[in-house]
Parts: sequence; structure tokens; C-alpha cells
Amino acid sequence: MNIPTTDTAIFAGGCFWCMVQPFDTLPGIISVRSGYTGGHVANPTYQEVCSHTTGHTEAVKIEFDPALISYEKLVAIYWQVTDPTDAGGQFQDRGDSYRPVIFVNSPEQRATAEASKAILQASPIFKQPIVTTIEDAKPFYEAEEYHQDFYKKDPLRYAMEHGPRDQFLNDHWKR
Repeated sequence: MNIPTTDTAIFAGGCFWCMVQPFDTLPGIISVRSGYTGGHVANPTYQEVCSHTTGHTEAVKIEFDPALISYEKLVAIYWQVTDPTDAGGQFQDRGDSYRPVIFVNSPEQRATAEASKAILQASPIFKQPIVTTIEDAKPFYEAEEYHQDFYKKDPLRYAMEHGPRDQFLNDHWKR
């Protein structure tokens, strides 16, 4: 049996600008691409997704080497960079296109994500229910190039967008 040399993880956790950097520099990460998934419109544009009529969610697609970093570790990081108790969006980003979702591409990923979610729900970290959904992966459409690696291209704007997220994460994860 051949073990794949790479795998993918797809996570939605609000504005995709804020979801790239936490994964981008980890050992074993091959690429992190911003895009849209979960909806019913093929090849949507940013403007279409922002209209909240495509069903798509902003997300990141992470290609990784499972020999160097596990999917379980990626899910653990995901919980620490989102608000898993807010189904209506993330931080200042509101609406379905910003909802928190773990998109799984195999039964193994589903089992890992569901077990991790159950552990988080049973922990004392959050008083509210964990509402992040776990859904089957759907086609992923890469966002326009100006959205890719935004934290590197416009660090000042990225810092402004990321501010509310940082405060929440510090409050819950004692960073």
C-alpha cells in the first residue's frame, strides 16, 4: 500500500487573510492557498462570494506532508485561531461566507475532526457550545492572486484585520 506523500486540509475560519499565516510557516506545510468552497457557483469571484449568494465560504487549502505534520496537529491549530462558538461569522467578519467549517476529504479526517471537536467541547476553554461544522470537502476555487499571502503583501492592513482575533485568542488560549 502506498502512503501518500502529501495531503490537504481545508479550513474556514473567517476572513481567509487571517487563516494563512498560522499555518504557512510550520514545518511540513507545502502551501496554503486562499479560496472559496462549499457553495453552488463554479469559479466564483471575491465580489460574488461577498454578495452572500454563492453559498461559498472563504477558506484555506493547506497542502502538507503527513510525515512531518499530522492532520490532527493542523486541526488543533485550527481551533486556536478561530472562535468555534460563533456560527454567524468570525470576529468582525459576519455572514455565511465567514462561518467556521472544517471541510474533510476522507473518513479518517472526519473521525479526527469529530474527536477533536468533542474534546474541545468537553474542555473548560469555552462556556458556549462548539458550533464549528464538519462537512465533506467540495470543490475548492482559489481566490484571486491579490488575496494570496496577504499577510506578507500588506502587513499593516493584515494587522488591523487581525486585531480582534488576537484579543480573543489571547483571552482563551493565554498566548
